[in-house]
Amino acid sequence: MKRPRQRTIRLRLTLIYSGLFLLAAAMLLTFTYALVARSLTTSAEKAPSTASASAYDKQLTGECRQVMSEAKKRLLPAADKGLFSKCQQGFTQGVRLGATSQRDVAVHQLLLYSLIGLGVMGVASGVVGWVVAGRALRPVHAITGAARRASEENLGERLALTGPDDELKELADTYDAMLARLDAAFASQRRFVANASHELRTPLTVMRTAIDVTLAKPDRTPAQLEGMAVEVAAAVDRAEALIEALLTLARSDRGPVSREQADLAVLAEDAVDAAGPAIRAGSLRLETALTTAPTHGDLVLLDRMVANLVDNAVRHNQPGGWIQVATGMRGDAAYLAVTNGGPTIEPDQAPLLFEPFRRLCDPAAGPAGAGLGLSIVRSVAVAHQGDVIARARPAGGLDVSVLLPGNGVDMTKNSHV
Repeated sequence: MKRPRQRTIRLRLTLIYSGLFLLAAAMLLTFTYALVARSLTTSAEKAPSTASASAYDKQLTGECRQVMSEAKKRLLPAADKGLFSKCQQGFTQGVRLGATSQRDVAVHQLLLYSLIGLGVMGVASGVVGWVVAGRALRPVHAITGAARRASEENLGERLALTGPDDELKELADTYDAMLARLDAAFASQRRFVANASHELRTPLTVMRTAIDVTLAKPDRTPAQLEGMAVEVAAAVDRAEALIEALLTLARSDRGPVSREQADLAVLAEDAVDAAGPAIRAGSLRLETALTTAPTHGDLVLLDRMVANLVDNAVRHNQPGGWIQVATGMRGDAAYLAVTNGGPTIEPDQAPLLFEPFRRLCDPAAGPAGAGLGLSIVRSVAVAHQGDVIARARPAGGLDVSVLLPGNGVDMTKNSHV
């Protein structure tokens, strides 16, 4: 069964406008009618005492006296002594009846013309209300049309509504901002899927190539098989590390699973100890200033965040370079700062390092890495209501600072420090 079409908001607004106008007009008409009717009734009751009635009274009195005088001269029967009083009463009654008749006609015409005017203005108000409601709702129709046309492949359209800075323009601007965020999110998701597919395909390709090349040789030696096994094992390790990074990134995007007390100083010390062999292999100079930095959250994610920062500083450094790791408190926030020397980075490129699979160098020419280290750092920080900032150093290298809510801060609030 087809659902009956509901009344549109434009029709409802028109009915509301017209109803309010008719109600106000009816109240005004009732008040005016009552006031005029009362005024005319009072005037009719006092009609004989007006200046015009006094003039007619004097004229009637004179004419009655003249008639009585002529009657005496002509020897007519004695005139009625109450003639003057009767004439005066007749005149008064006539004036009153005339005033009442005139009042009834005036009140009837007032009511008739007022009702006709009310009907005409009611129709006019309905037409005007329909037009005004349509113009007022035009931005809503534009938003509805844009929402219907929007899809994953068509998120570039914007309303760009012009006009007064009212609620409808605010709604349109909010809708445009939402589309911009969705467009950026879908674009980032597409890049992420494409990069993840490429990164996962690379170790598979290496394994397939090593296996095919070795099996294609008619006389395979144990050394060749062992070499193939080493290449396959290295590719498996790379794929495993990539999958683990992707799982960590997905877990951090969902937010902390557990909330435990943690100290960034302890986590940083453990990360530095774990990176000790790589630091010594690169002849890097390490400086630490680790003071207590209590926070709370998911220990697994926080440990991975700190380890990624230290590993990033070691990996993207220069032989004989340096690393500085510092922790502490800044007000109510716990901070972790990891600074390292290395290649020169453009200032506008530093924030882009937090995007997944973003690399500023050729992976084939530099250290191996999936490009997810700093992405995981930002995701973990945001999941803990924190913030992370990367700044390029003029002399080369990178300075990354993480701020997380301290133990005294309510993590349920969006306290972006």
